[in-house]
Amino acid sequence: MGAIAAPAARRSSPRADALLAELRELIVRHARPDEATAIDGVLLSAAGRPGEPEASTTGTVMAMIAQGTKRLAIGDRTYDYGPGQYLVASVDLPITGHYTHASADEPALGFGLILRPQTIAALLLDAERTPESTPPRRARPAPPGLGVGEAGPELLDAVVRIVRLLDSPRDRAVLAPMIEREILWRLLNGRLGEAVRQVGLADSSLTHVSRAVRWITEHHDEPFRVEELARSCGMSTSAFHRNFHAVTALSPIRFQKQIRLQKARLLLLTGAEDVATVGYRVGYDNASQFSREYRRQFGLPPGRDADRLRASAATG
Repeated sequence: MGAIAAPAARRSSPRADALLAELRELIVRHARPDEATAIDGVLLSAAGRPGEPEASTTGTVMAMIAQGTKRLAIGDRTYDYGPGQYLVASVDLPITGHYTHASADEPALGFGLILRPQTIAALLLDAERTPESTPPRRARPAPPGLGVGEAGPELLDAVVRIVRLLDSPRDRAVLAPMIEREILWRLLNGRLGEAVRQVGLADSSLTHVSRAVRWITEHHDEPFRVEELARSCGMSTSAFHRNFHAVTALSPIRFQKQIRLQKARLLLLTGAEDVATVGYRVGYDNASQFSREYRRQFGLPPGRDADRLRASAATG
């Protein structure tokens, strides 16, 4: 496994500490099991225990920790982040993640904002119209699809103000979109700004990779030729390989394998079909290869892992 990707430890300041304290109080009051809130695109989470690493997908989101610590892994990259730090997922990626510090007395608390390409694109256009704006930058290589940054007081303040609106229904419709733009502006001018910027550009390297990621995810049970996928993204095969790995930390074939195994795990959890049928449904023609790769990914053969997951769900 590669080195853990995380910024330096947070340098505390009285203002930042006060904002984090208020954010914790707001999340405790408003977090729901489904993480949804009355503000479109704003998510709040609370976890009373660390839990085992679980496979899931990131979505395109900015996620900030108010309390506790979390670890995400994809390919050979691992990302740790804690209070006052945030993660940007600029592409919907298959990851393994869990809270590494959480308890009933001190739950892990998090804020999330879904990154919407149209909103980011509109903000970039508005910024280019200002007299102080810099000339458009040339196309850049795709940045990593995941990154961790340090939240400054200005970003923390904007996050707290948008969550406060949950207590002010009358103000939400008008003020929430304005504060969302402010949060995005802070992100664009922060350590992970290039990743956020490329989310909003229709012809960026990251957007092309994101399109390929979406195609592989939707057609995970089908074989494909990397050369043809690269051509559909308007890239040479070598450039596609380079950019795809930069974003996902995986080759296209390994990415498809990870998607297949995650889909298989979800199917097995329902218990509706046997192991061989599930393997075939997600794209494996060879049952022994499916079992072997599944065990390598999740630590147990498919049937035993499904039994364990169902037992855990029944007692959890």
